[in-house]
Amino acid sequence: MQKHILNVLVENSPGVLARIVGHISGRGYNIETLNVGPTTDPSISKMTIGISGEPEVIVQVVAQLAKQINVFSVDDVTAKPHIDREALLVKVSTRATGRAPVIEVAMLFGAKVLGVHPDSLTIQMVGSQMQVGQFLTLLHPFDVLDISRSGSIAMSQE
Repeated sequence: MQKHILNVLVENSPGVLARIVGHISGRGYNIETLNVGPTTDPSISKMTIGISGEPEVIVQVVAQLAKQINVFSVDDVTAKPHIDREALLVKVSTRATGRAPVIEVAMLFGAKVLGVHPDSLTIQMVGSQMQVGQFLTLLHPFDVLDISRSGSIAMSQE
């Protein structure tokens, strides 16, 4: 199973998100991440969908999505030159270790401390999915209290 990032341009109207998600999940595919936002044209939204599957399955998903009403284009950017980013907010307990070791790990990844509390730190980190995953792995020995991840956004470099 390979992770794929799909960029889907859709009509910005009520119900489109629900139809796209329903179409994918109704066929037994799991959406791992989903991010939706406006484009330079207010009538069009860009959906960035993270989905895992065998390449031939993803080709089928792309073809099925492209046929949907309200869908202008579908682009699997996974194998193309692209930039992807994900935002992460994480609250880490500092009760057992103090703040310094947690801040040191954060600095390695260019993360920012947004909140300092008596027994915890709230940290923001932005990077590729791989970088966010590596950051969380290094935070694992600390007591992670809460996590919020945005899911990937991606832009083709072609």
